[in-house]
Amino acid sequence: MRVLGLESSCDETAAAIVDDGHLVRSDVVASQHDVHARYGGVVPELASRAHLLNVVPVVQAALDRAGSSLDEIDGIAVTNAPGLVGALLVGLQTAKAIAWVTGKPIVGVHHLEGHLSAVYLEPDPPPMPHLALIVSGGHTSLVRVNHHGDVVELGATRDDAAGEAFDKGAKLLGLGYPGGVVIDRLAKSGDPRAVVFPRAMTASSTGAEFSFSGLKTSLLHHVRAHGVPEGQALADLCASYQAAIVELLVRKTRQVARREGLAHVQVCGGVAANSALRAALLTAGGEDAFRVYVPPPHRCTDNAAMIAAAGYHHLVRGERADLALDAVPSAPLPRRA
Repeated sequence: MRVLGLESSCDETAAAIVDDGHLVRSDVVASQHDVHARYGGVVPELASRAHLLNVVPVVQAALDRAGSSLDEIDGIAVTNAPGLVGALLVGLQTAKAIAWVTGKPIVGVHHLEGHLSAVYLEPDPPPMPHLALIVSGGHTSLVRVNHHGDVVELGATRDDAAGEAFDKGAKLLGLGYPGGVVIDRLAKSGDPRAVVFPRAMTASSTGAEFSFSGLKTSLLHHVRAHGVPEGQALADLCASYQAAIVELLVRKTRQVARREGLAHVQVCGGVAANSALRAALLTAGGEDAFRVYVPPPHRCTDNAAMIAAAGYHHLVRGERADLALDAVPSAPLPRRA
């Protein structure tokens, strides 16, 4: 089954062609980093306008690179929740137009389902059931994946997501957007023990919830008291801030994997590209006897191949949407037993 995937939930316009839920024929992403960099974050109206300019060329490029035509597509999968509503609508209306013209079936895909499916584009995916740590700019949660479409959220952030903590911290330090990559790079030469930052919600030995708002506030107070450092001091501050985020993510993952008796853990979402998190989880897996699965960095950030992979399983289950399919800016991860 050949699926055309479209993704436009935030600031990436993406289209991909994927066969049978795992074989990527093409994966095209148009980034908007230059559009939003001057503002230190995503501006929804500008994101929507950029999607309008990019979506048709991106879809055409995906078809061209796959050596395919719309007639050879068996189904269309599009992100319809959650995300910026204007951005979602661009991809969704494009997908519905293609479905109407071609008569091909269409399915809506939850963005987090896409992230959970990214690891199945790799040659050695985790078996079912397994634990998934979803970490991105808008989401941080631990999910038990029993099967494709059968997922249970075990815990999530009470406030800010880990990716937001990275990006807002970088903005506070004047490091630009997206800032998580810059913090990761600077932290490599820094001392993670140089500055003491809080680790929230660590008292429970089995809890699966996160909180990062206090950490952001602590960084703000530190900068107000000491200013933004330079050179080695900046690297130390970045390393200390990153260490606080990573330690909480890894600690909770270990606790929940132990509680659920799961020996396989996948990490997905944009923050899964962070080198310190990847290294710390691999170390934890070695110590606690669970195997860690992490997609390559280009599959961690938003892309359409993961949406096509998730959509494939909807289609083979016989699920179909009609042209009334709508964008849902806020929606929990669905569970289908």
